[in-house]
Amino acid sequence: MSSLSLRNVGVVAHTPLFQNLNLVIGEGDRLGLVAANGAGKSTLLKCLAGLIEPTHGDIVRSRGLRVALVEQDVPANLLDLSFHDALYRALPTDERESQGWRVDMVLDEFDTPADLRTLPMRALSGGWQRLALIARAWITEPDILLLDEPTNHLDLEKLFKLESWIKTAGYTAPIVVASHDRDFLDACTSKTLFLRPEESISFAHPYRRARDLLEAHDASAQAQREKTLREVKRLRQSAQELRNVGINSGSDAAQIKSAQIKRRADALEQTARSLHRERPGEIRLGNRGTHARVLVALENVTVEAPDGRRLFTVPKLEVAQGDRIVVLGRNGAGKSQAIRLLHRAMNEPDGLPGIRVSPSLALGYVDQDMRQLPDKATAHDFILSRFRLGDQRSRAVLAEAGFSIERQGLPIARLSPGQKARLGLLALRLSEPNFYLMDEPTNHVDIPGREQLEAEILDAEATCIVVSHDRSFVTAIGTRFLLIDKGRLREIDGPEEFYETMQG
Repeated sequence: MSSLSLRNVGVVAHTPLFQNLNLVIGEGDRLGLVAANGAGKSTLLKCLAGLIEPTHGDIVRSRGLRVALVEQDVPANLLDLSFHDALYRALPTDERESQGWRVDMVLDEFDTPADLRTLPMRALSGGWQRLALIARAWITEPDILLLDEPTNHLDLEKLFKLESWIKTAGYTAPIVVASHDRDFLDACTSKTLFLRPEESISFAHPYRRARDLLEAHDASAQAQREKTLREVKRLRQSAQELRNVGINSGSDAAQIKSAQIKRRADALEQTARSLHRERPGEIRLGNRGTHARVLVALENVTVEAPDGRRLFTVPKLEVAQGDRIVVLGRNGAGKSQAIRLLHRAMNEPDGLPGIRVSPSLALGYVDQDMRQLPDKATAHDFILSRFRLGDQRSRAVLAEAGFSIERQGLPIARLSPGQKARLGLLALRLSEPNFYLMDEPTNHVDIPGREQLEAEILDAEATCIVVSHDRSFVTAIGTRFLLIDKGRLREIDGPEEFYETMQG
């Protein structure tokens, strides 16, 4: 049986990402890898794939073990290859002639449209690029498959397709998945590893059940830490009292005993490790308030594609204060085009034909690719010039959002997708809107960040229109659900009806 074992594995990058990691990945395992952005998930996957060596410990692989890693970005050498050829080139050179038929078999397995098979990789959508990289790894028939954020850029249809494929994959080779999508982890994994700098913890359960067990573990550890620290305090008080007795009476025995108790207290304190804390939530949405009941009204509005094709019409829609509207629809139905149209209307003094915007509306806007951020500016210059907080305050709020001084001085174009997402949501908070227009706001946001965003939207009683493929996020915040269907926008009771059609 193929397996991969980690023995006391650790990686240090300025500070430890993880350490003392002991793990066996074997036949049939479906392991979810969970941690905040920048906490070492991609690094661990590269260690498992043999692309980098850990700082400490050993990784032992079965003889001849074939490991395939699907990273987040398309390698430059694949961009000009067709979808078909990218898979064909993944086959060993000596097998291409005899095994080339497997390319079409895998393309069929992923329901790849015929016209996409001949397109160069660079011309594919982000979602199809992700599926192409997964198919490219799958065709090599690896003994272990490693997936780094496989749901990034996937629309719901492809996400459900990937879930179904993983659950029904006709082989028992293990899969390791690093993801921030809570529903995807629940659907596709049977074990969960929470990666932490001091003590990584694993459970033989999917994400949500494992999360409950983790919280119980942390609560028990906190109780034990408090008990230990109380004992440390008692011992130190005893040591001090004995020391005073020894000084006052001239007793060497009392002073020796005092020193022994103090050493015991010091040793005990070393065992009371600080508990793991997720990154503090940097998303703090404000709400400057408004007296208007209806903030946006649409009547007989047509949403068009960039080439002028009619996508759907909105007969009538009013967005009242406190509404949290989720827009649903298949890929290409016009969800993002609708968000862009509303964004344009809200930046026009008189709105656009058929769209009436309250004069008291203060807009907070998030684009799914964070294109509202100026690529050439640094994070510090962007916050300083946009919000005029002053140099020190700008640096402070960026630090609270997880940006080191070095990162604050980098051009935004050089930030990771996760860092851009944090910067975009920080700008949203600082703008103190009373209306949020958000297209895939959780893209590249880790689980703590997603949960913080959900909590802040609810706490701020935000009014918003949202497009999102994150099912947990949609369920947490939505009060109204609009479905783009057959060229019209209609209201439905909840997202489940739409999700069922996507899985059909």
